[in-house]
Formats: sequence, structure tokens, C-alpha cells
Amino acid sequence: MKRATAVLALATLALSGCVSRGAAVAAPAVRPASPTPRLNVAGLENIIGATRSALIAALGQPRLDIVEGAARKLQFTGEACVFDAYLYPPRRGAEPVVTYVDARLPTGEDTDRARCAAALEVR
Repeated sequence: MKRATAVLALATLALSGCVSRGAAVAAPAVRPASPTPRLNVAGLENIIGATRSALIAALGQPRLDIVEGAARKLQFTGEACVFDAYLYPPRRGAEPVVTYVDARLPTGEDTDRARCAAALEVR
């Protein structure tokens, strides 16, 4: 009887190594949001870092004003070009500022962003 119990215990130990416990799942690392990189382009010094109200004062009323979460896109148009400004808050709870811009001709081809902004400036 003792021998049967010992064999059973040994078999149980041997087989327990064959049982899959599943892959260990590590908890995802939570990192604080990194600051949004700012575009540094000559001729856009007054645009990059501007708030919505400062941008409107410089370029006039936007054709589009799209809000998505904490982000905002303002689109300005003129005969020369279409100018998109993307605003993001530099930190949680802060007012969004322009961090990136894009410019294109009315036909859709890319154009110089600084020239486009200059062409749209309110005089």
C-alpha cells in the first residue's frame, strides 16, 4: 500500500510538470504622455505655439474648426493656398497651441507652409 501511494505521488509530481499554466501576462507599462514635438520652420515663428485666438487674429476666421478630444484642427483658405493648423494642449488641462501645420495649393499639391501663412495673414 505504501509503495502504491509513493508511486502515485511520484507520478503526480512527474505529470504536474506537463501542465500548461498559460503564458504570464505582464501588466502594460503606464507612461506619462510625452510633450507633443513642436515644428520648427523659419517663417512660422508666430504660428507655431499660437493659441486658437492668436491664430485667428493672425489669419482671420477659419473655414473649418474641428475638435476631436483635446485636439483641434483649424483650416484657413485663400486664393493662394489651404493652410491646416493642428493644435494640441502642451500638458493636461492647458490651452491647445499650434504644434504642426500643413499647406497645399487649391489643386492639392504641397506648397511652402511659411509662404502660405504669409499669403493668408490679415493685414
